[in-house]
Amino acid sequence: MSISFDFTALSARERYKLMIGTIIPRPIALVTTVDEDGRINAAPFSFFNCLSADPPILALGVENHPDMSFKDTARNIRMTEVFTVNIVSFSIAEAMHVCGAKYPRGVDELKEAGLTAMPGEKVGSPWIAEAPAAFECRRHVTLELGKSRQVILGEIVFAHYRDGVVDPERFHVEPGAVDAIARLGGDLCSTVRDRFEMLTPKL
Repeated sequence: MSISFDFTALSARERYKLMIGTIIPRPIALVTTVDEDGRINAAPFSFFNCLSADPPILALGVENHPDMSFKDTARNIRMTEVFTVNIVSFSIAEAMHVCGAKYPRGVDELKEAGLTAMPGEKVGSPWIAEAPAAFECRRHVTLELGKSRQVILGEIVFAHYRDGVVDPERFHVEPGAVDAIARLGGDLCSTVRDRFEMLTPKL
């Protein structure tokens, strides 16, 4: 016995609920950008992941406003061609949530959340000192998915790690030190604290 859905017959909201409840866990990118006047914006996105290591490409799914105008993140990336993805650990989860509130344009969400903006090394957007890791990116390409959403691909040009997160000799990142959180369906989130190994099979 199974339950099936014809996605072509569902509303956008119904498709959304099925997708975010099923495609789990989804990592959270706390994306920092600046506008043309250098004002900082920070916003979380769980439609996010890595797609390629050569070249090193990240993907963000950014929804437009209901009137189809760009959100600050999409607009800033379009105007400056750069952004920074900050990984969200459990320790900054509440601060990330503060950044997700709908502030008026021009409000510095990092200040509202008590997070520290650090100047980018290779891009104009800042990275967050409290994040376990951050990737400075240049926009690679933007895909327009209908009227409501863009998928923004960014090439990583620089990375920052908090002390104790990565072994610089072996390039091994310790998952427990990252302590990342992820989105599930609705308001539910999860951690990566329960782990197990599955060795790659060899024929």
